[in-house]
Amino acid sequence: MQILDKIKMQIKDIADDRPPKLPISWVEISNSVSRQYQFETDGKLSVKMVDDSRPVPQRMAESFLNKFFPSGYPYSVNEGYLRYTQFRALQHFTSAALSVLSTQSLLFAAGLRPTPAQATAVSWILRDGMQHVGKLICSNLGARMDSEPKRWRILADVLYDLGTGLEVMSPLFPHLFLEVAGLGNFAKGMAVVAARATRLPIYSSFAKEGNLSDLFAKGEAISTLFNVLGLGTGIHLASTICSSMQGKLVVAPLLSVIHVYSVVEEMRAAPVNTLNPQRTAMIVADFVKTGKISSPADLRYREDLLFPERLIEDAGKVKVGRSLHEVVRPSNLQQFKETFPEEKFLLNHGSRCTDMILEHNATGEDALRGWLVAAYASDMERLVHEPSVDILLEAYDKMNYAFSPFLAELQAKGWHTDRFLDGTGNRFAF
Repeated sequence: MQILDKIKMQIKDIADDRPPKLPISWVEISNSVSRQYQFETDGKLSVKMVDDSRPVPQRMAESFLNKFFPSGYPYSVNEGYLRYTQFRALQHFTSAALSVLSTQSLLFAAGLRPTPAQATAVSWILRDGMQHVGKLICSNLGARMDSEPKRWRILADVLYDLGTGLEVMSPLFPHLFLEVAGLGNFAKGMAVVAARATRLPIYSSFAKEGNLSDLFAKGEAISTLFNVLGLGTGIHLASTICSSMQGKLVVAPLLSVIHVYSVVEEMRAAPVNTLNPQRTAMIVADFVKTGKISSPADLRYREDLLFPERLIEDAGKVKVGRSLHEVVRPSNLQQFKETFPEEKFLLNHGSRCTDMILEHNATGEDALRGWLVAAYASDMERLVHEPSVDILLEAYDKMNYAFSPFLAELQAKGWHTDRFLDGTGNRFAF
């Protein structure tokens, strides 16, 4: 045992005499920037700036990107994010400036003579106070907002500007101050809730690498920055041009037009990749006509943001959302069930449109299958000029043949087919 102990002691002494293990490090130079990368002994990677010879404006631009754009931009987001961000900044800038002018008008109408700084402070109180009422009114519209987030986002800002307009004009009707101010704040409260409810679907359309939280945080940072700038501009306007009622009646409509235009362009830039009736109809129409699948970026500028319910002839004029008892007579229900017994949809193919009713657990893929059947049947009827069950069955066979490659390419383009957002909730279950 003594010999073994001596050997162990000698080995330990030799190990203690060895120099300590140094961390592995290297220097990378890119675009006039030198960075030292080093693997620490615990395996962590550290990065240290060694030298940066870039001009000051270039360094400031990179610092701005790091603070207000998602990590890895532009490769970490989908197409259209920059244009969306530009108009979002303009929207928040004009909205904040309008809020100062409207609050100043409210205080004048109430018989006060506020300073612009007071108007800025009170605007937060009035806006936040009406959110609770707006939440109650808008609580049953969530499914519709999921289906058409762009439309509801635009309507939210139109509501906001209507409420702001009432507040700006409140000094013209001092005897109706409570009615005008209450109605204006009620509209603004609903607008705030609708805008917040549609924010996540829009942000999700740009997330590319599971970075939704980063994208959301940076988007809110830009909104906050331009809200502050807009408040400063509003204070300046309230002290100068808009200190009189005539000035407000000129500047407020101009800011409102810019505000709504910014929101429309902001929504047009967003490539929403969920399936709703309008986008599904456009995808099917393009596929039936050309054999090609449109991506979310391809469709974003073709969407009808104000009237999305329009029927598309090349997609079979499919109408979704009506109740089963409105579409099918009880005497014909068994016949409809037996037409496509293995599917989760019913089709009532008429001369004006095709009603599609989905089962309660139908997915986006089920809606696509039904839509393709209706589109193929409509295409065949142009030759025979008469709807029939045989045409539907032939169209169904054609859909089954084309559906697998159609679905694979659709998913490769970035579309989410696991859900179909019809927005109405009218489905059936036998």
